[in-house]
Amino acid sequence: MEVQGKVKLIGETQSFGSNGFRKRELVVTTEEQYPQHIMIEFVQDKVDLLNNYQVGQDVKVNINLRGREWTNPQGEVKYFNSIQGWRIEGVQANAPAGAPEVPPAAAFEPATNLKEEDHDDLPF
Repeated sequence: MEVQGKVKLIGETQSFGSNGFRKRELVVTTEEQYPQHIMIEFVQDKVDLLNNYQVGQDVKVNINLRGREWTNPQGEVKYFNSIQGWRIEGVQANAPAGAPEVPPAAAFEPATNLKEEDHDDLPF
């Protein structure tokens, strides 16, 4: 899956515990009728992928959805979701990613070598 939009925030790298777990958060604002602010976590060695990006830049982020189950001390089961990024790349602001450039209609010229008697040249 992927999320595309403009970088709104790049958090600092956070370290947790003695095992060296690292996390960094990125917020991407989608560019649609109702823009969404999507928080994406980059963990462990992926935190360094954000070093070359800055606020305001248009990006495409490949993500994985993660879900966890947790039972609290009272025995209630809770579920949590997270969005983890594993790849990020800059995109051009004016062109959709992967879209071929289409020349404007004015670049096409009308045909001038038509003959009236050749209007029905189908073989059947």
